[in-house]
Amino acid sequence: QVQLVESGGGLVQAGGSLRLSCAASGRALSRYRLGWFRHTPGKERDFVAAINWSDGSTYYADSVKGRFTISRDNAKNTVYLQMNSLKPEDTAVYYCAARITTTYNYWGQGTQVTVSS
Repeated sequence: QVQLVESGGGLVQAGGSLRLSCAASGRALSRYRLGWFRHTPGKERDFVAAINWSDGSTYYADSVKGRFTISRDNAKNTVYLQMNSLKPEDTAVYYCAARITTTYNYWGQGTQVTVSS
């Protein structure tokens, strides 16, 4: 079992930055891959970025490459999503999720990010 709690969302102007945090708790976190997803009403939930807790390997959606950075702090059991050069189309509820196998089984409650033009 893994528990995930997101924070850091808010309202920002286009071109600005935000940093989201995902505090994780549970056993054997090093076995997990943690990912960030986002959802806008009426659209599919989209993958944003992911990181392997064990070795720090990272993965990004093409739409955020070069603008977003995912990282982890092992001492704090926290994963971060640094979002720079934000665009109005980045507006969404952002969710943190965790998986061991191919399916993300554990999800946080989400945090709203709104980018104004």
